[in-house]
Amino acid sequence: MSTERLRVLFLNLGHFTDHFCMLIFATAVITMAGEFHMSYGALLAVATPGFVLFGAAALGAGWLGDRWSRSHMLVVFFCGTGFAAVVVGMANSVTQIGIGLALLGLFAAIYHPVGIAMLVQGAPKLGLRLGVNGIFGNMGVAFAPLVTGALVAAFDWRMAFIVPGVVAIGLGLAFWWFAGQGYAVVPTGGKTRKEPVGFTFGWQRVLAVVAVMTLVGGLVFNSTTVALPKLFDERLSGIADNLVGFTAMAAVVYAGASFAQLASGMAIDRYAVKPVLLTTVALQVIMMPIVATQTDWPLFAASFVMMLAVFGQIPITDALITRYTPDAVRGRVFSIKYILNLGVGSLAVPSIWYMHEQAGGFHDLFLMLTGCAAVVLVAAAILPYRRHGAEAVAAE
Repeated sequence: MSTERLRVLFLNLGHFTDHFCMLIFATAVITMAGEFHMSYGALLAVATPGFVLFGAAALGAGWLGDRWSRSHMLVVFFCGTGFAAVVVGMANSVTQIGIGLALLGLFAAIYHPVGIAMLVQGAPKLGLRLGVNGIFGNMGVAFAPLVTGALVAAFDWRMAFIVPGVVAIGLGLAFWWFAGQGYAVVPTGGKTRKEPVGFTFGWQRVLAVVAVMTLVGGLVFNSTTVALPKLFDERLSGIADNLVGFTAMAAVVYAGASFAQLASGMAIDRYAVKPVLLTTVALQVIMMPIVATQTDWPLFAASFVMMLAVFGQIPITDALITRYTPDAVRGRVFSIKYILNLGVGSLAVPSIWYMHEQAGGFHDLFLMLTGCAAVVLVAAAILPYRRHGAEAVAAE
């Protein structure tokens, strides 16, 4: 394997680790609630500061990556995320769990503004590379409930945090050695994508649309991924009647739907972004009301299609940023995007708590998310219609 492929593999494994570790608690909390004598919603709310930091710390991470070293920041991401997961696994009180989850969100915030900026540098097929990276991220989403459920069943909830934490630290040490040998540098020459030397014409309009999509899309992504295991726990009783069963069903949905990122990534390499984006968001608007009302197999099928659309949207916004911004500031642009995306996305946890315990349950939650998806659809409709080949010209 070439050093460039190994570099990209580390970045893809980082995306897997990022989403996996951030979603351990979403499944473990179902078991932990009884041990700490709290309701599901009340204990889930303890994760709110961690999700806030997951977004808020992105700007600082992107700035440090641009000014200091993206490779060094990725080492900090791996080792820090692993350390924080171990801290949660060793916690003896709700306060300690909250501190550990906050640390987890802080270190996990590094990946998106730093890792994605490293990933897109000189990528010859931008959409394909983002699509594959997206699959790794969503495989992290998929395996989180499955592995967490298995570790809880075999051991306890503590091992569900400690084992992945140790693995993440190991990846960090491996990448530290890899970068130390000079292998993390993007190779020059060969087939690489021409980078814009400045902001591409029309960037103000595109980034304004991306900002709106990002604000609302973060709430949709986090709400669907965090809520799905508990939704299946309550509504798939005719299919799965234990922790391993419904977490496996959630994993199947996440894993299968993750390949939508590859499809959408390849599509935007060949076609204009706008129709691809409109298709994915329109599908969300159609499927979310169905998820709100169904149970058992109809719910499973509707959830699968819904997550296809949610995951398929992700590489599209990253591709827009990459095609309209120069590399020198891209890390900071990505960090602002993820502050908007993950900062607003942090509202998912209190929203789920409120809807589940104070309002109309998951029915009302998914109707609210339908409205959010409709807002994204309107924003996508005002994007310029331009094929990617025309987007490589820098603005004067």
